[in-house]
Amino acid sequence: MTAVPGGSFEMGSPKDESGRFDNEGPVHHVAVQSFFISRAPITRAEFSAFVKDSGYDAGGGCWTLTKAGAPAIQRDRDWRNPGYPQDQSHPAVCISWNDAKAYVEWLSRKSGKPYRLPAEAEWEYAARGGTTTARYWGDAPADACAYGNVWDRTGKGSVPVPSSSEVHDCDDGFAYTSPVARYKPNSFGLYDMLGNVLQWTADCSHPNYKGAPRDGSAWTGGPECDARVVRGGSWSFQPRTVRSASRNTVPVNIRNLVIGIRVVRSAP
Repeated sequence: MTAVPGGSFEMGSPKDESGRFDNEGPVHHVAVQSFFISRAPITRAEFSAFVKDSGYDAGGGCWTLTKAGAPAIQRDRDWRNPGYPQDQSHPAVCISWNDAKAYVEWLSRKSGKPYRLPAEAEWEYAARGGTTTARYWGDAPADACAYGNVWDRTGKGSVPVPSSSEVHDCDDGFAYTSPVARYKPNSFGLYDMLGNVLQWTADCSHPNYKGAPRDGSAWTGGPECDARVVRGGSWSFQPRTVRSASRNTVPVNIRNLVIGIRVVRSAP
């Protein structure tokens, strides 16, 4: 875990940011209290310890790629076998929001400390690390491969997806996930905040930031909590979606080959 100092920032993306989606606005001022966050996504080794100790069933199928490159639920896929090679140092994937919630509850019981999923505001504040550019290394997508595992020349040459998909004009050395913390961290010392795997947050789905909390808390409640926000892009994401403000929502019971976990703990 890494300590993140409290502070404030402008959450969301300005209208002139290249690649911006409408759900990233309006930009709003948010004050965040200090907290601890895992320095990298939870690894297969860490998730395996949870499953072994708790007996939790995290199987039953995952959205992965078919041989033709089309996404589909495949019942024989799960975090142990996402359809591409991984070792214990890689981030756990095929993790639903329900699985992630079970993991932090187990971790809290084992440690005696209150672990949880990050609020979306905490996540973006931590990802930016004090920056206001589209990415924590700057605005240029081509610089991504020094800082994260993204959709790049390696992936395009190895992964069966449509050839028209835009790549980052660089080479990070991995077609699928990479070991966590392999690339440069941001200014808070956090790895893989952009790229490698998407990460669940505690926030319910909302189409934009109108009415969003400004105190750094998770935006929960309402009719759309059967889907939650994921952040961070992944190894398969194009430049437009690997930005600090980029956000997506996914149903809580969906397991996907690009979604994993990062955990937080409130500062005492």
